[in-house]
Amino acid sequence: MNACRHCRQSCGETVAVSTALRRKLMDGDPDQYAQSLRQLRSQLQVWIRARLWLQVAMGLLGGLGVGFLLGPEMQMVTRETSGIAGGWLALPGKFFLGLIAMGLVPIVLVSIVQGITGSESLRQLRAVGFRFLVFVLLTKTAASLLGIGLALKVMPGEYMPASAAFRTEAVPPQPTTEEAQEKLRILRESPQVIARMLPSNPAKAITDQDMLAIVIIAILFGLACNFVPRERIEVLLKALDGLLQVAMVGVKWAMFLAPWAVFGMTAQLVSSVGLGTLRGTAAYAATVVAGLLLLFVLYLLAILILARKNPVHFLKAIGGVLLLAFSTSSSAAVMPLSINAAVKRLGVPENIANLVIPLGATVNMAGTALYQSIAVIFLAQISGVVLSASQIAVVVITLVASSVGAPGTPGVGMVILANVVGGLGIPTTGLAIILGIDRILDMCRTTVNVTGDLVACVLFRKLAIPPVPGKKAAAS
Repeated sequence: MNACRHCRQSCGETVAVSTALRRKLMDGDPDQYAQSLRQLRSQLQVWIRARLWLQVAMGLLGGLGVGFLLGPEMQMVTRETSGIAGGWLALPGKFFLGLIAMGLVPIVLVSIVQGITGSESLRQLRAVGFRFLVFVLLTKTAASLLGIGLALKVMPGEYMPASAAFRTEAVPPQPTTEEAQEKLRILRESPQVIARMLPSNPAKAITDQDMLAIVIIAILFGLACNFVPRERIEVLLKALDGLLQVAMVGVKWAMFLAPWAVFGMTAQLVSSVGLGTLRGTAAYAATVVAGLLLLFVLYLLAILILARKNPVHFLKAIGGVLLLAFSTSSSAAVMPLSINAAVKRLGVPENIANLVIPLGATVNMAGTALYQSIAVIFLAQISGVVLSASQIAVVVITLVASSVGAPGTPGVGMVILANVVGGLGIPTTGLAIILGIDRILDMCRTTVNVTGDLVACVLFRKLAIPPVPGKKAAAS
């Protein structure tokens, strides 16, 4: 309410200055007109500086314009000059992502530990963890099936005129016996894969920024803290909180660079690939965007039906976070803002937000699973590879599992996609076709991923089990 009152007061002052400016102009007083003009400019600067989302939007539009001028359509500069200019324009974005990466590990580690140790009871913690796991598995499976269904219905690969160029490199479907052997190999190696999820060298996992390993370390560390008397670890928890505050200062510094980072990265993207390249894969891009919109609508329906919350109010509360997620293509970059929006604007308990948001940025990537499922079918279509029902089932299982623990940074989806496509015998040369617009689609799916994290927070706010009266937590 205070923010809304401040906003109305600021807008009212700006309107009043504008009205006075028009009166001075009509009266023909140049000195008072200039003074009113300066006052109006000052009010506008204050209004813009107080709204990060507006600065990011301005940077996004400016980057599109500059990128178009430097792009291949205008031909104002040579390709080499455009590449050099794009590299310098993207420099603030590199600093932005670097600052975020520096604070990513302590933010994820400490936030999860605080979320676990701050839980009122282990019973509530188990309930939230189980429901979050069910939420992630259901949404990612539904997203993968939705993407495959859309791709098989729309057939975006048939709209590519160069499809025949890839058909000669297609690998024929494997015989049934080899498919059976592959299933047996997966079943045989699954225990080793699951066992390797437990990091044997925590220091190496932190140095390599292995997010899944870091999440597991944080969960185990937080659970262990709950079984130690609080007075014994009070100093340790305060030190961790201090580490988190220092990391958050670095994130605040990065936020000052956010508008310039968005401007530079967008300009580099458009100047390098051009708008014509983006139009060449319109059918594929439209299928992905349609699937992401459907998934976004499903999230809003969950807010309406399960949380009994107005979706419009929900979108207003998280609008700035989603805009920054769209601009940076990084769910990790907006993690602190997501936690702040969940706690202060959505009324989510802080311990639940500190637990769900970092976990969600690591494992809850339904938008990525949907995009990858459409991309796999699209690449199979342009390559002439016909996937059997069992192979499609393997695709769904692989995509649900592969995005777990993937860093929430730009471009990671393309790395996962290359591994999945290669395992299905689909030529990886087709990746070059979708690489040109991957950044645009990465922006869209990151927005949906962040929305899913915030939806989970709201659902758990309603569903979290309160502590049993008169019963102490396991930590006591």
